[in-house]
Amino acid sequence: MTAETEQVTERRLKLTIAYDGTAYSGWQLQPDQTSIQETIEQRLSSIVCHPVRVNGSGRTDAGVHACGQVAHVDVRTRISNSSLMHGLNARLPDDIRILKLVTAKPDFDARRSAHGKEYRYFVWNDSLLLPDRRLYITHHYRKLDADKMAEAAQRFVGRHDFAAFSANPHREIATTVRTITSFTVKRFGKEIRFSVKGEGFLYKQVRSMVGFLLRVGEGREPIEAVSELLQIAEPRTARVPSAPAQGLFLWRVWYKG
Repeated sequence: MTAETEQVTERRLKLTIAYDGTAYSGWQLQPDQTSIQETIEQRLSSIVCHPVRVNGSGRTDAGVHACGQVAHVDVRTRISNSSLMHGLNARLPDDIRILKLVTAKPDFDARRSAHGKEYRYFVWNDSLLLPDRRLYITHHYRKLDADKMAEAAQRFVGRHDFAAFSANPHREIATTVRTITSFTVKRFGKEIRFSVKGEGFLYKQVRSMVGFLLRVGEGREPIEAVSELLQIAEPRTARVPSAPAQGLFLWRVWYKG
C-alpha cells in the first residue's frame, strides 16, 4: 500500500485557477447553463467519489477570464494533493486549469479570507484587431488619450461610494462603499492596459469604471466627472457604460499570511 492510499483524510483545499471564460455563463452555478464552478465540481466529484462544493473568491461574468481565481473545497479522500491536481487537470476541458492545489487551514474561506484583488482590463486601440485576439481584448477603434484616462483613474483611488459605477446584482448587498488601493492606465503601442486593485468589488464595478474611462479617453467626458459621480453616489445610468466582458481578467487574489 502506497503513502497515497494509506487512509482517508478529510481536508480543506485551496485551489488557484485559470480559465478562459468565453464558453461559460460565468463562475457561478446557474440553472441550465454551463458555469466554471459546476464544471470543476463535476470533475472533482468523479475523482473523490463524493459531492463537492467549490467556493470561489468571487463571481466573474460570462466571457470574463481569470489568471488567478482562488477557491476552497472540502474533500474526503486518500488521494494526495499532487495526484488530485494532476487528475483534475486531466479531466477538465482545455479552457480551465488548476495552477495550484494545496491543503488550507480548516477556517480558510476563499471569499471571506481575501485581503484584496487585482483585475486587469485590456483594450486594443486601432482600426483593426486580429481575429485571434478578439476573445481576450476589447477593440476600441476611436482614438484614446491614455494620459487623460490615467489621470481620471486616480480619482477612483480611496474609499468611495461606487453606486454610480456598479450594476444591480439582483441580490441584497450591505453597502456600495469600497476601497480602491491603486488604479493605473498604461499604453503599450496599440494596447492599453488597465490595472485596478482593491479590497473587493461590486457587480460590474470594474467594467463600469473602465467603460467611463473610455469616454474620458475619447474626450466625451471630463476628468473631473469621475469625482462628480462618486460624490453624487446615485445608481448607475447610461452615462456610465459597461465595458465588454472579454477584455477583463481576474488577475490575482491576496490573502494575509
